[in-house]
Amino acid sequence: MCDYSLHAVASRPAKIGETLVSTKFPMTVTRGFTGEGEPNVAVCVLPGTELAFERAVEFEGTFFRKKVHHTVARFRTVDLDNPNRHHDALEFPDGQLVLLTQLDPGQRAMVLQLPVVPAREARPGTEEITATRVESPLVRQI
Repeated sequence: MCDYSLHAVASRPAKIGETLVSTKFPMTVTRGFTGEGEPNVAVCVLPGTELAFERAVEFEGTFFRKKVHHTVARFRTVDLDNPNRHHDALEFPDGQLVLLTQLDPGQRAMVLQLPVVPAREARPGTEEITATRVESPLVRQI
């Protein structure tokens, strides 16, 4: 997902195993992820994507900078009923939510796992749904 304020920025979907870098996009009021070596392309992350950061995550608090003492997070969207608000967020193991637009620029995170997506739509009258989970080979090593 790419936040509403990034619609004028070139974008592409996240890929499993790639390293993302938090950044502030020029000519916008938001922050998000780019791929390494692609500073002007927003990387859109689907809700449910799991990320592993190199170090504890730092972000802007209300009055000062804060740090989350976790290095793994799940991407999710929040406040979808309010169209004029940033929706992209990270949820940490302790339940803390941090908006992507609050992340300090320059933080690196690897895409560990993409969410489960339906491989095909179920036909009406059938109970069976086939799903595909895309996993990084790195997950098995952890």
